[in-house]
Amino acid sequence: MWTHEEVIETSATPAQVWELFADVARWKDWNAGIESIHIHGPFKAGTAFTMQPPGQDAINSTLLEVKPNESFTDETVVDETRVLVSHKLVPLASGMTKIIYSTEITGPGAADFGPMVTSDFADVLASLKRLAEQQ
Repeated sequence: MWTHEEVIETSATPAQVWELFADVARWKDWNAGIESIHIHGPFKAGTAFTMQPPGQDAINSTLLEVKPNESFTDETVVDETRVLVSHKLVPLASGMTKIIYSTEITGPGAADFGPMVTSDFADVLASLKRLAEQQ
């Protein structure tokens, strides 16, 4: 198993960040690793979405858990490799919000696949923070 966690704090509220999470069509506004994306239903557990990274094949994923204003987890399976990414919003006593991306990858390609999946997460979180703070 391969794991990774990326964290950033923002002055945006959990609701402001959640608004961006739930609007899947806008993910490409703060994630340069997405050329296009389409969700196949409402933003709730069990709904699938298709994401097209620049210059790569489309990736099919499924929302496993969705807790509005708190967290969501998506799953992507490629061959025998399973990628789980949890996106959490933690309100802090200071009034800030902590955004946490936790990744768990299992399967024969986990160690190779992990860095490819998470290499841009710091940039993604920085862009998400900027956009959420402009809400």
